[in-house]
Amino acid sequence: MGHSEEPRAPRESRAPHAPRDWTDEHVDRWQPVLPRLDPVVEGAVTRMKKLSVHLRRVREQSLVDFDLERHEFETLHKLAGRGGSAAPSELVQDLDLAPASVSGRLDALEKRGFVRRTQSTTDRRRVVVELTASGRETWLGAMDVLGHEEERLLGVLTPEERDLLNGMLRRIMVEAESGAPVQSWHA
Repeated sequence: MGHSEEPRAPRESRAPHAPRDWTDEHVDRWQPVLPRLDPVVEGAVTRMKKLSVHLRRVREQSLVDFDLERHEFETLHKLAGRGGSAAPSELVQDLDLAPASVSGRLDALEKRGFVRRTQSTTDRRRVVVELTASGRETWLGAMDVLGHEEERLLGVLTPEERDLLNGMLRRIMVEAESGAPVQSWHA
């Protein structure tokens, strides 16, 4: 929960008659318990967490709908991200797994008809892993479900608001990724 240095009065960031969400109730419940709680910071952080959970659930449901395990989707996703063709060693690097683990994943995906392994045309000692049409279709189907939900949610914003939100989140992430030490609230 976000804390400020000095107690402050709650700042109302909603339009006067805007609908309330779960987070509004959460902030109202914690404000008396933690008087230094900044309701705007708490609201923003809690909404980001809840949105992340919501999108994770949508992704998980899309995997169920397309009969994919998470690790299968991840492997297809990494392969698609390399243009649909990669050396097993590249997938080992992308997935940050041991070669035997990636080989096991590829065996299972090959049995399902989602990938095929072929000899490299430039070096017969090398193997190339390729997405099949079925693998690409399944991966795209699962991606589309999440993409449609992202579009639906962000569709409540104007293009200018989406651009503004994206820029503000980038600034927050640059700070999060800066590696600055975390400061304790205890002095």
